Amino acid sequence: MAKKGNRVQVILECTEHKDSGKPGTSRYITTKNKKNTPERIELKKYNPILNKVTVHKEIK
Repeated sequence: MAKKGNRVQVILECTEHKDSGKPGTSRYITTKNKKNTPERIELKKYNPILNKVTVHKEIK
């Protein structure tokens, strides 16, 4: 019987992209352990549209 893990897939979306006025979105898919980090995560990831590293927040 397989374990029911606590890891879930989450989508990260750029926070600075909306203000830039450029079309498109920058999103990443990653996993997190729901038991250890129940709050929403924020990671710095590369945004190819803005050509720089920006803060990406977890969306629902």
